[in-house]
Amino acid sequence: MVQVKAARNRGLEMSDYVLWFDTLGMRDIPQVGGKNASLGEMLGHLSKAGVQVPAGFATTADAYRDFLAQDDLAARINGQLDRLDVTDVKALVATGQQIRDWIMNTSLPTRLRTEIGESFVQLQARSSGELAVAVRSSATAEDLPEASFAGQQETFLNVRGLDNALDAVRAVFASLFTDRAIAYRAHHGFVHSQVALSAGIQRMVRSDIGASGVIFTLDTESGFRDVVFITAAYGLGETIVQGAVNPDEFYVHKPMLKLGHKAILRRGLGSKAIKMIYSDGPGKSTRLVDVAHEERLRFALTDEEIMSLARQALLIEDHYGRPMDIEWAKDGSDGELYVLQARPETVKSRAVGQMLQRYSLKGKAKGKIIATGRSIGQRIGAGPARVVLNVKEMNRVSSGDVLVTYMTDPDWEPVMKRASAIITNRGGRTCHAAIIARELGIPAVVGCGNATDVIADGQPVTVSCAEGEEGRIYDGILQFEVLETSLEKMPRLPFKIMMNVGNPERAFDFQWLPNAGIGLARLEFIISRTIGIHPKALLDYAQLPADLHAIVRERSAGYPDPVSFYLEKLAEGISTLAAAFWPKPVIVRLSDFKSNEYANLIGGERYEPKEENPMLGFRGASRYVSANFRDCFELECRALRKVRNDMGLTNVEVMVPFVRTVSEARQVLKLLEDNGLRRGDNGLRVIMMCEIPSNALLAEQFLEHFDGFSIGSNDLTQLTLGLDRDSGLVAELFDERDPAVKVLLHQAIQACRKAGKYIGICGQGPSDHPDLAKWLMDEGIDSVSLNPDSVVETWLYLADGQPQ
Repeated sequence: MVQVKAARNRGLEMSDYVLWFDTLGMRDIPQVGGKNASLGEMLGHLSKAGVQVPAGFATTADAYRDFLAQDDLAARINGQLDRLDVTDVKALVATGQQIRDWIMNTSLPTRLRTEIGESFVQLQARSSGELAVAVRSSATAEDLPEASFAGQQETFLNVRGLDNALDAVRAVFASLFTDRAIAYRAHHGFVHSQVALSAGIQRMVRSDIGASGVIFTLDTESGFRDVVFITAAYGLGETIVQGAVNPDEFYVHKPMLKLGHKAILRRGLGSKAIKMIYSDGPGKSTRLVDVAHEERLRFALTDEEIMSLARQALLIEDHYGRPMDIEWAKDGSDGELYVLQARPETVKSRAVGQMLQRYSLKGKAKGKIIATGRSIGQRIGAGPARVVLNVKEMNRVSSGDVLVTYMTDPDWEPVMKRASAIITNRGGRTCHAAIIARELGIPAVVGCGNATDVIADGQPVTVSCAEGEEGRIYDGILQFEVLETSLEKMPRLPFKIMMNVGNPERAFDFQWLPNAGIGLARLEFIISRTIGIHPKALLDYAQLPADLHAIVRERSAGYPDPVSFYLEKLAEGISTLAAAFWPKPVIVRLSDFKSNEYANLIGGERYEPKEENPMLGFRGASRYVSANFRDCFELECRALRKVRNDMGLTNVEVMVPFVRTVSEARQVLKLLEDNGLRRGDNGLRVIMMCEIPSNALLAEQFLEHFDGFSIGSNDLTQLTLGLDRDSGLVAELFDERDPAVKVLLHQAIQACRKAGKYIGICGQGPSDHPDLAKWLMDEGIDSVSLNPDSVVETWLYLADGQPQ
């Protein structure tokens, strides 16, 4: 005990073989690697702030080098590696195996064994019950900004007893020469002999009876930095890292979190089909078991735990001053949350410059969808599918192939760089396949479930990750294009360009475009895409027939009840849009489903009338004030109130569609006020859609009740010209630039300017016709809201001839 204490007090001298985490900091990377140095850094600087890191100690790079000095081991290893061509996979496998055998057949130096033993006894004394440890690798070049080194070396969990710990340390040393680690260093230009290894021996957190996961302090797909992204599953965290399980996913908004708001933007329920737990069997420390069905239907974390993890992640990010990749675990015995690792995020945080790159499929006929999963990378790739069921077959992957497999781990990395895209049955957005695909810059669709069954070996396929969170695999080689736009010097305009964004899944991506906020966020898109159930069916859940009752129960899994599911999903969709563009205004239009569209929702036919012309029927404000729909409307108000008041996203503004009369306007404003959404409270603006000729003709009267207009040019055009915009028979007559339409546009714009109130347009017209956008600019409109794919082109068109 005296000898160990003396070694700790000496600091990092050349003779030190073992150092405790709480003596380490980032200055010690040369001796204990980035991973172990980071654990010490957090223990020393963040423990008092609430970041909990399990105790442990690390072997040093000196210990590793002295180990290799035995039996001329270092020289033999370097000789083998100097002769190796890592592109020759067979030679790589043989060389790696030879080196690992040499290491495993070499004893640890006596002094190293002694110091590990003394420290192990001390760690046991700090623990209650039998000590179980994790033995992890920490390379001296590991977790530097230049490379991720994710999963390159081995980790051993639930290691019990000193002899097993010593064997695990030696196995960790050997794992510096796994096939994937050798290939990775060669690929990134690291000199093998300059990389040393430190073994971290850390008290296990009982997440085998709790939960675990990964945190990124940015969105891993878009690089959006104002969110904390958390994944969670039951059991030990290796299942998430390996991609063996589809975890729950959560997003938390950083600015609102810092202000003390409960700002959970999104919750995604993963299947969590299996979990890794401790094993008492001979020769195995862990095993996989199925998760009970009822547990799968619950989130692995409570809202309070999500917020606690997000706060810890912010502390860690603020301390290091960069986006971070964090592993965490919940101890099922004490209920506490612990940080197991923290390293710099090394893909999206390195993306620099103002060049926007967007992939899109050409044409409207996209072909048959074979499989779907979680999209990774926002790109498109195509090629012949290579279905590989185990790592022994990976040599079959040729350059340009689409790799299709059950899941990947670091052993696959030597051939993953050959693939044009990757498809896996299992995994979430923080699994191994996802991490490597991002690093390689190729698309991946993970968690497909049955890709290896439905995709034939050699079948030509197209992998699209450019259509939202759902990645799609199409039959055949489809044509696609890549558009690159420089955003460095966008010219000035005399008015604002906003965007029409309905899909919250694309919000973090679209916010990179030049914009002044969202001019139209359609609430019905959130209802149809993420909820899919008529609100009446949720309110009447107890009275539903058995078959419909079962569908609603399955859809609303993870939430306390169906009504809570509806409220939370609405709030999540709205808040995601608001957070992506914070603090710019986000104008959310209340639901504007027609009766036939509402009828298409689950259970909708039970509640909706059959109308001959739904376009002119039970919609908009008339629906809100109706006694038959008022309870549904109140749910929308509750969701908006939660986003603004509870989550703090006061940039959300409310827009009321299809207001036929001034009397109807008064009734809707009264309903909003009764539901806690009064104009002016906490800066709330209420905008009216100007889309009926009566709105423009009586603009001054309508404006007495609203804070401005947003022109809906689609409905305004069809109602002015007396045509059905859904009818192909008269489609050629539909033109927002018609003189009659322009007269009404002029009246609405000038009425708002006279009243000093907001006037914008959110219809399709300016996106389709840049000349109409220019006319509106000349009329003095405040903003034009465009579809995201037309923003840059229209912006540059309008800037032509403008003084800069």
